[in-house]
Amino acid sequence: MKEYWTSLASLLGVLAFCQSLLQVIFPPELRFACLKVFNRVFNLFSSYCYFDITEIDGVNTNELYNAVQLYLSSSVSTNGSRLSLTRALNSSAITFGLSNNDCIVDTFNGVSVVWEHVVTQRQAQTFSWRPLPEEKRGFTLRIRKRDKSLILDSYLDYVMEKANEIRRKNQDRLLYTNSRGGSLDSRGHPWESVPFKHPSTFDTLAMDPVKKREIMEDLKDFANGQSFYQKTGRAWKRGYLLYGPPGTGKSSMIAAMANYLSYDIYDLELTEVHNNSELRKLLMKTSSKSIIVIEDIDCSINLTNRKKNNNNNTSTRNYYDPEMRCGSVPGPGEDGGNSITLSGLLNFTDGLWSCCGSERIFVFTTNHIEKLDSALLRCGRMDMHIFMSYCSYPALMILMKNYLGYDESDLDADVLKQLAEVVDKAEMTPADISEVLIKNRRCNPKAVSELLEALKTRANRNLLQNGILREKNSEDIIEDEEQEKRALESPPNEGSEFEEPCKKQEEEEEEKMK
Repeated sequence: MKEYWTSLASLLGVLAFCQSLLQVIFPPELRFACLKVFNRVFNLFSSYCYFDITEIDGVNTNELYNAVQLYLSSSVSTNGSRLSLTRALNSSAITFGLSNNDCIVDTFNGVSVVWEHVVTQRQAQTFSWRPLPEEKRGFTLRIRKRDKSLILDSYLDYVMEKANEIRRKNQDRLLYTNSRGGSLDSRGHPWESVPFKHPSTFDTLAMDPVKKREIMEDLKDFANGQSFYQKTGRAWKRGYLLYGPPGTGKSSMIAAMANYLSYDIYDLELTEVHNNSELRKLLMKTSSKSIIVIEDIDCSINLTNRKKNNNNNTSTRNYYDPEMRCGSVPGPGEDGGNSITLSGLLNFTDGLWSCCGSERIFVFTTNHIEKLDSALLRCGRMDMHIFMSYCSYPALMILMKNYLGYDESDLDADVLKQLAEVVDKAEMTPADISEVLIKNRRCNPKAVSELLEALKTRANRNLLQNGILREKNSEDIIEDEEQEKRALESPPNEGSEFEEPCKKQEEEEEEKMK
């Protein structure tokens, strides 16, 4: 036993001597140079090249690392065998990711690439004002040398674009409103936000399917039209005017548009904006991929139709008059000191300041389109005018599906025929019909019968009102004709009711001349 330990000690001594001799003959600098040469020779004969994407670049976070992590989450969820799960801040979705030192193969334009998630322990660091994580994380991209130009020119941009799309879908949408009186929040922003949880979608929106499909295609073309807008030299924005009676679904349409495009909503309250300069500042603080909404614009501030004002005003006025050019401006004591002009609102939607961001949608709503100035309605400002009408038969079927789960095949042919005949005559809004269905949603047959009865009642009332109106109009026409007939039959010497004042005025002028 003693001999065994003696021989072991001798062997260790020999190994230590050889190691010290090796360090003397081959110092660390020489070993590093040999390793570098070996790597160059290996890379010379290798058909692959490698790119490292670290989590932290110096002291800053590498955005490309986060983008790759998000992009791979869409492929890993189906192809990966060992996954890591994360949930980002302000996000309702769980994100899949590669586990430590795991690999996945991705394909782009027929080219295969390999991503490896490399995680190593970081060496003990000295004192630092910003301590680094204990683990050193990064992705290694392995590609063939012949595909290097394709990957660097297109693939990484594609990864960034897809990552932004995934981030936008996973992140909860926000509903913003401008602060009261133009005040700023704790971060110096003029907008206050809450999570946007409105469940309205185009599938549940009570609207004619043809018109709905047209709006969806227009929104999709806008969201995918960056190159088109750049090529044509137009600002990447679009305006929609929603008009119609109250209760026809204008607010639900806005929510459906936001959910369809995954855009945030900025609900602009014009009565809290003091002047045009403050309006521009609010626009500058909005983000891209957003919908800027002004609801009931005809009631927000005094921006009435200039032509209508001209007809009511007896004095002759020039277009270059500031009030005519800028709309009706409230006095100092009106509207709480609000001095927004029509010119300022037009520049907000279509002026130079409207292009300070990209991919924005402007939506105005009104119950009385005739009250709005024509300059506000032209193409380039409000590109698409959408009339939100009373409930039609196709919209009624959508409401029946939403609230009762009924399709057309679930209803009797006689009931469907009566609904189709009476729904247009009733002129009920989707909100009114929805209320009838909500009250009776526990008993579907009762809900259908109550709805049919309500539609018939409203249709009969409208028919009665239209009959009374027609009688009144016919009586007015007959009375006008009789007055015209009496005026034609009256003798010329009797004159008109304005003849006597004219004679008096002529006599007064003759006396003055004398």
